[in-house]
Amino acid sequence: MLNTRRLSLLRDLVRTGTIAGAAQLAGCTPSAASQQLSALEQELGIALLERSTRSVRLTDAGRVLVEHAHRVFAELDAAEAAVHAVAGLRGGRIRVAAFNSVATGLVVPALMAFRQRHKDVRMTFTEAEPELSMPAVANGDLDLAVTHEYGRLPKPDLRGLRQVLLHRDRLVLAVPPHLQRAGQISARLQDYAEATWLSALPSSGFQAATELLCRAEGFEPDIAFRTDQYDILLLLVAADFGVALVPALAAVPRSGVAYLEVSQPAGLTHDIHVTMRDADSSPAVEALTALLVQRGFGDDDRSGDRSGGARR
Repeated sequence: MLNTRRLSLLRDLVRTGTIAGAAQLAGCTPSAASQQLSALEQELGIALLERSTRSVRLTDAGRVLVEHAHRVFAELDAAEAAVHAVAGLRGGRIRVAAFNSVATGLVVPALMAFRQRHKDVRMTFTEAEPELSMPAVANGDLDLAVTHEYGRLPKPDLRGLRQVLLHRDRLVLAVPPHLQRAGQISARLQDYAEATWLSALPSSGFQAATELLCRAEGFEPDIAFRTDQYDILLLLVAADFGVALVPALAAVPRSGVAYLEVSQPAGLTHDIHVTMRDADSSPAVEALTALLVQRGFGDDDRSGDRSGGARR
């Protein structure tokens, strides 16, 4: 690859008309400039200059090279300007994903606020569950994802990733009122081993929390209804189709639904994170993360950044 310092000397030779003038622009001695130009000729294996005792002129090959050098340095200048624009959030891009239940209330408003502040940064958004979005962040297909996981279940693979906790929500058990004993405020999952269960759509991956938690308590839940919409899930509970685990954020008052704290297993949580590459220092990623944290979920339990992790 051609040495850009030597190309710059050749370009400055044309500008100034002399090796001494080119040397002055480059901040070196005429002797050093002459040596660098000779090295450029040796590198290419062709004469670029016609030297005489009184003057120096470009050969045809030298003129062609200078024409290309002008374009090379114009592109380098443009590249430098583009890098500074990205650093100042006046350009670049950010590719974002989030799971369904946080997209409307959190992520889209944060994207709108980001666009108002940084109109020149191109944004893309994809709805995706963590089992798809986290590998996409890790391999560079996405820059940031809002993801979730469940306490007491195996942690996701965080190699090469960093997370910021947005919210830690407890899981509660939604039951029809006739399945709630008088004065009952908590229950063990095992207490409902014989009940019909309602759960999210997939039976594997991050969405399999109900199955995995129930199995850990020694029984296989009879899941008869599946939906990814909490309002539909709670409507089914109210219609007496079964019981469901839901995050407390989704446990809105509804006729026909009682909410019980889960006493066993203890520590059932639904954790929501911003997930990004550990090595990514993109100003756009940091700015959007800050907006997501600011908008957040109100009072919550945040424990800051984390990285690393074990294979789930």
